Amino acid sequence: MNRFKAHLSSSFARFLIVGVFNTLVGLSASFLFFNLLHLNYWLSTFAGNTIGAIVSYTLNRTFTFRSKASVGSSWWKFAIVILSCYGLSYGASYLLAEATGHLFPVISAEWRHNAAILVGNGLYTIGNYIGHKYFTFRTNETNVRGVS
Repeated sequence: MNRFKAHLSSSFARFLIVGVFNTLVGLSASFLFFNLLHLNYWLSTFAGNTIGAIVSYTLNRTFTFRSKASVGSSWWKFAIVILSCYGLSYGASYLLAEATGHLFPVISAEWRHNAAILVGNGLYTIGNYIGHKYFTFRTNETNVRGVS
């Protein structure tokens, strides 16, 4: 039970909790833009992720990483991580969807791109955690022996 509590109190567990909420917001917006407003894949995912990024920055800064870094010194790092992860994650998933279309032409572009949004979101989440933990909200703590 203590190990379970320790895992829940870790920054990764907090990141996942925030991520569930953030995913509900950003992914819902992406699907809404793509399926209801009929925006293209790139506009839909970018707009949804922009909305999610605003929620994510606020919650990750205060709750997940409990960062003392000023907004002025962390927002631009956050933007770099978000934009890098967005381009890499959704670019890779889009290419995968296109390749799938060549292999399985009976699968509609709409289904492939909806799947690409889901795959891209998973890749995006993993990349964001790593980027924010080690770049955006990194702390300069020393280890147990006092060595940096």
